[in-house]
Amino acid sequence: MIFRRALLREFANLAAAVFGALFSIAVVITLVNVLGRAAGGRLPAEAVVATVGFSALNSLPLILGGAMFISVLLALSRSYRDSEMVVWFSAGLPLWAWVGPVLAFVSPFVVVIAVISLQITPWANQRLEEYRQQLASREETSHLAPGVFLESPSADRVFFVESLSADETRVSNVFVSFRQHGREGVMVAKSGYIETDADGDRYAVLLDGHRYEGVAGTTEYRAMEFKRYTILIEQAAVQPANVTVRGRYVWELMSDPSRENMAELLWRIGQPLIALLLALLAIPLAFVNPRASTSLNLAFAVFTYMAYTNTLSVVQAQVAQGKLSFAIGWWIVHGGMLLAFLLMMLWRTRLRGPIAATLGSALSLPARWRR
Repeated sequence: MIFRRALLREFANLAAAVFGALFSIAVVITLVNVLGRAAGGRLPAEAVVATVGFSALNSLPLILGGAMFISVLLALSRSYRDSEMVVWFSAGLPLWAWVGPVLAFVSPFVVVIAVISLQITPWANQRLEEYRQQLASREETSHLAPGVFLESPSADRVFFVESLSADETRVSNVFVSFRQHGREGVMVAKSGYIETDADGDRYAVLLDGHRYEGVAGTTEYRAMEFKRYTILIEQAAVQPANVTVRGRYVWELMSDPSRENMAELLWRIGQPLIALLLALLAIPLAFVNPRASTSLNLAFAVFTYMAYTNTLSVVQAQVAQGKLSFAIGWWIVHGGMLLAFLLMMLWRTRLRGPIAATLGSALSLPARWRR
């Protein structure tokens, strides 16, 4: 019991450190990507925090699963390096006895990963999609940044403003290039602002400017001067958000068993299973010769993690394309990993006697420990 508590405490300490490192790396990578999009004018500054937060929730299950795998692997590898495994085996305890403590440690986290994957992740994807559609419903002028040319999503207008006021309500030296009804033109204005009418419609109001428009390659051009020019940029009514496959809950996926829904269900259910099976697989993978380098062992473990997650992604794509059924894809991935765990445990169990004897001889342990 004392050993079990010490082992669980070591698992927990390692898991906290590994999770903190992996989560920080994932957040920094996402933040750099999002800030790059915001700096290029493709994402409003106010959307940075929400986008990073929702993206972090989406990556949380895989990060937790990886942290469980690495923590179990490092703890058991340390036991081999410090020759604690020799004492363990010499006491008559088999390698299978490690399955209980590992399951006791991993099971609560598997439940958490399942809740995140099945419930929180679709909620986060729904909120992110709604947020993106709300931003997209705004016309491009609400995303303007000083000194940046910004093209509209429909590619029929390009905006440029030289500067913004301190309260960001007015702009100065505005340039607009547009294409409308087969005619091209430009508008320039000294200043402008955004106003909202009683119905909630938003307008861009340009002040003291000129408008030039015509047909390219001809002399049919006209010029006009204006004191005030109003452009409708956003209707008050916002279309309801279209929920994508990633934003649907489990019962919605199961009620409509299409190929895309089944592929998404395969991925979500697979994430807690990845955490569970990888933690168990760490038991036979953790073997380390105390007098040899551990780099090969760790490299193989990382390769196993990447191969498992990538295989699940490939099978998900195959199910979505209709090339593989859900039931077959399920067993190919997780059944294959379970079989690999059982085979490796049997292999390590058969080698346990010679390994313990070799380590005991090398470390000059008492003869009764050399089994």
